[in-house]
Amino acid sequence: MKTEDKIRRQIAENPVILYMKGVPEAPQCGFSAKASALLKETGVGFAYVDVLSAPFIREALPKVSHWPTFPQLFVAGELVGGSDIVEELAQQGRLQPLLAQAAVKPAEA
Repeated sequence: MKTEDKIRRQIAENPVILYMKGVPEAPQCGFSAKASALLKETGVGFAYVDVLSAPFIREALPKVSHWPTFPQLFVAGELVGGSDIVEELAQQGRLQPLLAQAAVKPAEA
């Protein structure tokens, strides 16, 4: 499987996924620390990928997302943005509802 396909599958299978440097318990950059802390404050679970330990994903993700920097937050399959956008959504009171809505999976027929 190509790395780009793996990324697309991760995004499709996880309603909320953060591509970050490090892990939420031990972020490796200030921007990843800010984004993961804001996500944790919402109480909504999220998946994450440490791009420092996954260099192929780190290299390929900007080609998939058309976003050059990390972290990158995807919600319901769509790129939301980086830490500044996550912070802005949190300040506006829009982050938690966005994540909560995405995390609720519709019942399958």
